[in-house]
Amino acid sequence: MPSDRPGFELPLLLLGAFRTVIDDLHAELAAAGHPDARPAHGFALQAVGPDGVSVTELGRRLGVSKQAAAKTAAALVDLGYAEREPDPTDGRAVLVRRTPRGEDLLARSAASFDRQRDALVAALGARRVRQLEDDLETLAGDTHIARLTDIAGWLG
Repeated sequence: MPSDRPGFELPLLLLGAFRTVIDDLHAELAAAGHPDARPAHGFALQAVGPDGVSVTELGRRLGVSKQAAAKTAAALVDLGYAEREPDPTDGRAVLVRRTPRGEDLLARSAASFDRQRDALVAALGARRVRQLEDDLETLAGDTHIARLTDIAGWLG
């Protein structure tokens, strides 16, 4: 059955839904003491990981140049979300590590996403939300969620 909607609407609706989720998240984060947090910061902190990372590896994980990764790391450090420390395995290298403030940002983000999903379940029902998630997973194809940490570089 042919659709009564033009094809270009689907990606715009997906983007609009993503934008709404992220805007709601950042409104919550601002109210909780993170007014300067930006979507790229969350992606970068996830890429830093719990054990820290070199700037070169951060760039690889984000899909950006070493220079862009250095700029991102500097922004995280300036905001107190990360710190630099000597790499214990290489005296010449420096690691970027998440700070307790960075961990707080990620924990609050996760809680916000859970609240937003719960609100969607309340509005649409658990079955429809699960079907939506399954459909989006099908639409994403082989793009596994873990691969999406490089979305910042992909968008750039």
